[in-house]
Amino acid sequence: MQLNSPKSIGILLGTLYGIFMRLFVELVNAYNLGSLVSISFMFLVPVAIGYIRVHFEFKSTETLTKRQMITIAWQPIFVFLFVSVITLLEGSICVAMALPAFMFFASIGGLLAGFVRKRKIKKANSSLLSIALLPILLSPIEVNFLHLSKTYEVTNSIVINAPINVVWQQLANVSDIKPQEVPFSLTQLIGVPKPLKASMNASGIGAVRTSTWHKGVVFKEVITDWQPNKQMHYRFDIDPDAIPDDALDKHVKLGGEYFSPLYGGYELSEDKSGNTILTLKTTVQDNTNFGVYSRIWGEVIFQDFHHSLLTLMKNRAEKSLIVTVYYN
Repeated sequence: MQLNSPKSIGILLGTLYGIFMRLFVELVNAYNLGSLVSISFMFLVPVAIGYIRVHFEFKSTETLTKRQMITIAWQPIFVFLFVSVITLLEGSICVAMALPAFMFFASIGGLLAGFVRKRKIKKANSSLLSIALLPILLSPIEVNFLHLSKTYEVTNSIVINAPINVVWQQLANVSDIKPQEVPFSLTQLIGVPKPLKASMNASGIGAVRTSTWHKGVVFKEVITDWQPNKQMHYRFDIDPDAIPDDALDKHVKLGGEYFSPLYGGYELSEDKSGNTILTLKTTVQDNTNFGVYSRIWGEVIFQDFHHSLLTLMKNRAEKSLIVTVYYN
C-alpha cells in the first residue's frame, strides 16, 4: 500500500481526524462546550471518519459496493482506537464499549459518502467539510441543553442446593476470593477488576459492608434493610476520588459523573424442592445521553457482575453444606 495512495490518505486523515476530535473535545470540556461521553463524539465523529475514508477511496475507483463502503469505513476506526489505547488516551474498557457504535456509525458515514458520490453532488469537498464540522457545532448544544439521565434496575437469580440459613451466612462477610472461584467473564476480558473480599463492621440496619476489588478499588455499602434469612439491602457509598485512575476508565468510573450504582441487595426465597433462590439486584443511574446503547452495556456489565457474585455464593454455600454433612 503506497503512502500517497487515496486509500492510505483516507485511512490517515480519518485517523488524524479522530485523534484531533478526541483532544479537541477534551480541551473544550473544561469550558462546557463538549464531552467525550456525548452523542456528538460517540456517534457523529465515527460518521465523519467513515465518510472521510470512503470519500478518498472514490478518488481511485469509480464504483464501490455497499458492502465495501460499510467495511472499509472501519479501517481508520481500528487505527484510531488502537492509537488511543497505546498512547493512553483511552483505556480498554471505554474502547471495548465504544467499538460497536464506532463501527456501526462509521459504516453509515461510508454509505453517506457513497450516496453523495452516486448523486454526483457538486462540491463534494464542501460536503466532507460539513460532515467533519458537524460534531463540533452540535456538541456545545448537546452538553448544555440535552440531559437524558435515567435510572434502571438489573436483576439476576440463581438456584442454590442449600438451605436459606446456609446461604445467608455467605452474604455479609466474604472471605478472600481465590481467582478460580470467580468464573471468567466479559468484564474481566475488557479490564474490569475482579472482587477480592467483603467485610461487615456490624450487623443490622446502618452497618457498613466494605467491598474490596482488584486494582485498589474499594467502596462501601450501607445496610438499609436487614432481615436475616430473607433479605439484605444497601445503598452504595462510593467516593470516586478514592478509586485509582488506572483501575477503571474515568468515563465509566463507579460513582463518577456518568455511571453510578445507587442501591443493591440480596433476597432469598425457597423453591418447592427446598433449594434457595438467591436474587441480586442493583439500581444504576446513567447520566449519559446514549439511550438504549448505554442501557445495553449497563445491563451486560452488571449482569456479568451479578453472575460472578451469585456463582461464588452458590459454590461456597454448597461446599459449606457438604463439609457440614461430612463432619456430622
